[in-house]
Amino acid sequence: MSKPFVFEKPLGMRDVLPDLVKQKQQVVQTIQRVFERWGYAQIETPTLEYFDTVGGVSPTIEKKMFKLLDRSGRTLVLRPDFTAPIARVVSSILKEEPFPIRLSYQGHVYRAQEKEAGRNAEFPEVGIELIGEEAPDADAEVIALAIEAVQAVEIPSFKLAIGHIGLLNALFAEVMDEARAKTLRACLHQKDYVGYRTQVEKGPFTDGEKALLLSLLYWRGDMIQLQQAKEAVSGTKVKQAFHELEELWTCLELYGVTSHLLFDLSLLSHRAYYTGVFFEIYASGLGFPLGSGGRYDHLVGQFGRPAPATGFTLKVDRIIETSRLSLPAQPRRVLITYTSREREQAVHLARERRQKGEQVTLHRLAEDSGELKEAARRFDEWVRLEQGGGAV
Repeated sequence: MSKPFVFEKPLGMRDVLPDLVKQKQQVVQTIQRVFERWGYAQIETPTLEYFDTVGGVSPTIEKKMFKLLDRSGRTLVLRPDFTAPIARVVSSILKEEPFPIRLSYQGHVYRAQEKEAGRNAEFPEVGIELIGEEAPDADAEVIALAIEAVQAVEIPSFKLAIGHIGLLNALFAEVMDEARAKTLRACLHQKDYVGYRTQVEKGPFTDGEKALLLSLLYWRGDMIQLQQAKEAVSGTKVKQAFHELEELWTCLELYGVTSHLLFDLSLLSHRAYYTGVFFEIYASGLGFPLGSGGRYDHLVGQFGRPAPATGFTLKVDRIIETSRLSLPAQPRRVLITYTSREREQAVHLARERRQKGEQVTLHRLAEDSGELKEAARRFDEWVRLEQGGGAV
């Protein structure tokens, strides 16, 4: 194994410089204030989790997890997502807390990338989980909250697309075996609609079944399109899923957010734990979703406390790419330079100026230099005590 270069970072990791750090902090703090107004309490979970506890139920495939061993030889993973750790907490530390439980989070998750992918392996995320509340009211609350959070960080134009995992699963189960359904689901998740059509056309389906499966690609739009799609199906479970979407829309009308919504019944997640309503948020000009979420009614039960649940996560890096959120006004930046004789005066002056809200940097000089003068240009004021005080 070759030794890394002196400046080389692990694959997919990156350094974040001060200006971008400020942007990230501003985005996360703005979103967290929205969560707090809706009654969500912030929680922190460990960066390291046991693979047998959290890794085994995480939707992240095992080969993308970062693994290491503790001193006892037990396998640990860097947190691949937040939902599974929070489900663990709800079923253990918070097991006496009555439902519903509303929690928010912020932090980094870690998923390894292939060498040729050129993508990050460390992702800052912020999101919420609503555990112990049934649909459709909980689904509506989560979707409306996601929209308000995105509005708060001033995304100029976005849409939230709503699908239903249970609808797709029920529809596929009526006309094909699970192996073929898995192939079609993979095509939909990858947005490979050409591959999906090819699989349907060559599959052992009747003409009516092929027409129905192909029409799934066009079940996209508002309530009118949803009702037209409902008329094309007959299965009980499929009809029930349509009924849930209609109820959801009725609830969302009360929140006044339907102008940001559209139905996309071909929408599918790679996360196997989703069971019902699923959604993704898209901004104009951005090729990847800002965030996603939905209902997962079986995950919490894997930790011994069965409960319905729903939630969403927002990708901080992607929000920064399209957000028009302005950073707050920066405090006045002051540089105070001094020699050893003015040290006491410099420290006292810095304290006074900081108490006024200014950002003060102290720098002891051996002698004045052109290089320092160049660096001082980054400041709003330069106080040079070695010259008896003054400003540049």
